[in-house]
Amino acid sequence: MNIEHTLLASALLLAFHPAVRAADDQQTINEGKVQQVVVTASPLRNGEGDQILTPAKVLAGDELRDKVGNSLGETLQNELGVSSSAFGAGASRPIIRGMEGSRVKMLENGMATSDVSGLSNDHAVASEGAVARQIEILRGPAALLYGSGAIGGLVNVVNERIPTALEPKPTGQIETRYSSVDDGKNLSGTLDGAVGKLGLHLDANLRNTDDYQIPGDRVLNDPSSAMHRLPNSDTRERNVGVGGSYVDDWGYAGLSVSHLTNFYGIPTNAGSHIDQRQNRYDFDSVVKNPLAGFESARVKAGYTDYHHAELDDGVPATLFSNKSFESRIELTHKPLTSLGLHGTVGVQTENTHFSALSAAGGPDTVPVTHSTTQAAFLVEEWKQGPLRWNAGVRYENVDRKPVSNRERTFDLGSGSIGALWPFTQGYSFGTTLSYAQRAPGTEELYSGGPHDATLTFDVGDPDLHKEISRNVELSLQKTSGLLRWRVNAYRNNVNNFIYGHVTDAMFDEDGNPGGDFRQRLFQQAKAHVQGAEAEMTWNQIGMGWNGRVFADTSRGYLDDAGNLPLQPADRVGASIGYRQPHWRTGLEWTHARGQERLAAFETSPTPAYNLVDANLSYTQKLESMDLTYFLTAKNLLNEDIRLSTSLLKDIAPLPGRNITFGVRAKF
Repeated sequence: MNIEHTLLASALLLAFHPAVRAADDQQTINEGKVQQVVVTASPLRNGEGDQILTPAKVLAGDELRDKVGNSLGETLQNELGVSSSAFGAGASRPIIRGMEGSRVKMLENGMATSDVSGLSNDHAVASEGAVARQIEILRGPAALLYGSGAIGGLVNVVNERIPTALEPKPTGQIETRYSSVDDGKNLSGTLDGAVGKLGLHLDANLRNTDDYQIPGDRVLNDPSSAMHRLPNSDTRERNVGVGGSYVDDWGYAGLSVSHLTNFYGIPTNAGSHIDQRQNRYDFDSVVKNPLAGFESARVKAGYTDYHHAELDDGVPATLFSNKSFESRIELTHKPLTSLGLHGTVGVQTENTHFSALSAAGGPDTVPVTHSTTQAAFLVEEWKQGPLRWNAGVRYENVDRKPVSNRERTFDLGSGSIGALWPFTQGYSFGTTLSYAQRAPGTEELYSGGPHDATLTFDVGDPDLHKEISRNVELSLQKTSGLLRWRVNAYRNNVNNFIYGHVTDAMFDEDGNPGGDFRQRLFQQAKAHVQGAEAEMTWNQIGMGWNGRVFADTSRGYLDDAGNLPLQPADRVGASIGYRQPHWRTGLEWTHARGQERLAAFETSPTPAYNLVDANLSYTQKLESMDLTYFLTAKNLLNEDIRLSTSLLKDIAPLPGRNITFGVRAKF
């Protein structure tokens, strides 16, 4: 990728050009002004600091750039209450409070990614963090706008491919970076502009990485497996998106199209690869003051054509396909009554054709299945004396119709209510109660074939019942001043929790006894997940010194069936940083305890580890451009790190010490 090297060399030459001048303290990006971060997935688009009843974290700006990785799970894995499925460098999905898969909904610009990452941990999320403006993590009532099944919460990647405002002049950024651990080369960029009342957007990302280096042993506690690099951990991604919209005083309406190709290795003993492709088409429109009593009306629609092939020695073994059409209409009304009731009402539909078919004439992993969803939702907030309230309800009908099994229909009702009490200036106490139902996924109902990447022979159950979740959460926090903190505690009881029980039975790829595929049966039991999180920060926005300490813990278990599989380890951590208008640096430490709470089929505990990361950057002004040189280091101690939330924890450690350097030009 010579273009990346050329860009880096050009940027370095420009740094010493006479036209380069020091950035004025009042003009640099890091001038210390407090800017409100808008949570776009919130029904009323509140700021991040207002999301007390729907706990939110928004990664944006320098923080996002420091943490962005090869996958969404890698980018978010050190956030409070968030871990990662860590299925190699190419496929890593966020796990929130011990909930994974389809219980954590993945969105792009408020619409479902419509990939198949929720079906299995080896499937990558079809959304790219390198070109994102921000990444949002939400739980609580706001999640009801997007699906009753989001028991764990949702993650929304915001790239604003459909412009919502007109830029007075072209703006954007281009970044190139190189990572030492995998000889990784990454080039990404975004561009926004306007012609008259037409807003335009372009973004692209190119990434090539080789097999990444590991500290030593590949197999846990097996010195004979020592090697320099982890086989089949390479990645190759190409992603491009374009969009345009007509923007006027009444609102905007626009379209976007994007294309993704992602070829990545699966570091199992079988050593397979996945060839992933997706075309996505989106429409978004907002009309201000459309009717008396309403602030805005929003109409969104999206069509996704997704495919991936699981390759065995370069030959397709299983072909996954998901074609999906989603539509949404949202109406936000003006405050009503003396309580100031303010909220959003809407409807949503989804129509999908999904299949996982054998490419070699054997049993199909999942038959062709047509699913339809119709839903209506309402989310409101209001004040009553000192109390702030937030509530949401959703009704959803899901129909799954396979070509080779019986049809199932599910009626789902969900609701959530929370209250916040600011009992004194700058301090508040909140509580949220949630009730949610989730329909079994297509693979949980109708699987009946081999899954090569995980070496399991999956067997669904068409008689599965809907999941029913009851959740309570308590929070106490200090929300003003340089020193801020919060403490959250939660408990989630789930009836009919669906999980994959891996047995000792072995099958070949045709379903005959004997072979390399372990049987995985989709079963149900009553589950409980409980945990707590705490965080304290100092001067997170301003100049000078800043710091953070945090801790999180989660426990998940099944009635009469032991621990839930792949549960996160207890963690504590701290960070310290320093900011000036030109310079920024930071050091972060995370300690994870050993995880010995194993499910019935898990064979070995996960050892404790210490993760130390650091960053350093310098920004200078070049005419109207901010030029930033950055250096980041991950796993500085070169520890053998294995995540308890990964199916591959025994045979695929995380990357060793990784030094990344690059340059970013923002204009």
